[in-house]
Formats: sequence, C-alpha cells, structure tokens
Amino acid sequence: MHYLITFCLGIFSLSLAATTALSANLCQGFGPQTPRDISDTTGSNPINFSRAPEPTQLNLCNIHTHTNAEHKGPGFTIFAGDGDHGGYQCNDSKRLTDAELVEPDHAAMAYHGVKPGDTIEVHWVYTSCQVTPGKGLGSCLTKACTNPELRVESQVFLVANNKSALNFMDYTYRGQLVAGLHQPKALPAGTGEPVVFAGSTTGTSFTQEICSPFQVTWSVRPQCAKLDINSLNEWAKSGNVFQEDHSHGVRQLVTAPELLAPIN
Repeated sequence: MHYLITFCLGIFSLSLAATTALSANLCQGFGPQTPRDISDTTGSNPINFSRAPEPTQLNLCNIHTHTNAEHKGPGFTIFAGDGDHGGYQCNDSKRLTDAELVEPDHAAMAYHGVKPGDTIEVHWVYTSCQVTPGKGLGSCLTKACTNPELRVESQVFLVANNKSALNFMDYTYRGQLVAGLHQPKALPAGTGEPVVFAGSTTGTSFTQEICSPFQVTWSVRPQCAKLDINSLNEWAKSGNVFQEDHSHGVRQLVTAPELLAPIN
C-alpha cells in the first residue's frame, strides 16, 4: 500500500507540474478566444464585453472561408489533425457519392484550397464602423474607428460537386445596402439555432500562447450544409470585393477554460 500511495503521489505531482506548465504558457490578460467546441458551454475567462448588435444593425465588412472547420460542433466532429490545415470535418464527409467527389476541370478552379469532399467554415464579418466591404480584417476598421463592435456569422459547409446543393452566390455581397448598411444577399438558415458567445478573431497567426486582442461576438450554426463547389469558383471568377480566391488555414481549437467565455 505504501508503494502504491507513493506511486500515485508521483503521478499526481507530474500531472500538476504539466498543468502548471500549460497554464504558464497560456497568453495572459486577453479576453476570451476563438475557435471553441460550441457544445461545451464552460469557460472561466473574466473579461466581459457587450454583445454586438444583430447583423442587420451592422455593416458587412468581409467574407472569407477556412478549409476544415475552425470550430467543433454537433455536425462537424471529425478531427482533421493539428496545425494550420487541421480543424474539423463534417460528419457526413464520407457519405458523398462518387459523382459529388469529381473535381471540376482545372480551368474552372478559380477558388483554390478547396476540393469536393472538403469541409469549409465561412465567416461573414460585421462591424459597427462606417466602412465599405473589402479585403481582410483591415476593412472592418478605420483610423476614426479603431475599436468597433465586431460580429461573425459562421456556417460550416460540406463541399460537393453537386449543382443541386446550396449555391454560395446566394450568400455573397453584391453591393446590397439595407437601411444604409452593407449586407449579404442572405445568411444560411435551417442548420440549427446559432450558438452565440464572446470570443476573438481566429486564423493561423494565433494559438493558446499567442492570443488575439480583438473582441468578437460569434454566432456559429451547429449543423453542416452541403455546398456546390462550382458556386465557390463562380464567386472567385466574379471578382468579389474581398479579393478572396482561396480558402485559409485554421486556428486550432482553444480548450483552456481560462481562455474561454461561458456560453449562456
């Protein structure tokens, strides 16, 4: 028994040391981070900020995609690996038909970094600044508006070569103004009640050790939808104002409770 207790105490000490080392490596003093598992509502980050208004009350400033979902959710739980090209895949990724997996002709591939069978997470980024939609996060800020309220509407798609699937052009921006605010044609519907929470910007520049300073209200739909890859290529060919012609990498899931806000 004495040896068992000594052994167990040794294991506990190693575990405590590992936890302490992990905590020491976490970025300090930052607000809640993103991406996260939207099925897990826990979090202990102490920094609070007001929820951004609904997207209809803000200006759309950017649309972009990430190959593989940055978030983990009920409809996208398949782990795709670590690193910039990891993330999560839709649960139905292995259920596409042979025809849906056929890649379009090379000449038709105007949008890069995505092929049939891939999962993508699309971000519609909104700001309280008076801006015109454009390239990158810089389009969401101005010299006179450096600390805007930011909101991201997110939808995860399973990409297929199927013209009967959803058409990305139905969700793009083509100069629409509604009540004086820039808006997309529409946002996806029918993929579950969005999970709304406080977080940050994402992307491959950030980790649990290197945190994003931006405060963002997130609205992430919990289920995947099937999207026609030909419509992504059409978006790139149409000369979108965001200058998006490829899908971006992912920031790995944030799991440390200290870096997450509780989801109410």
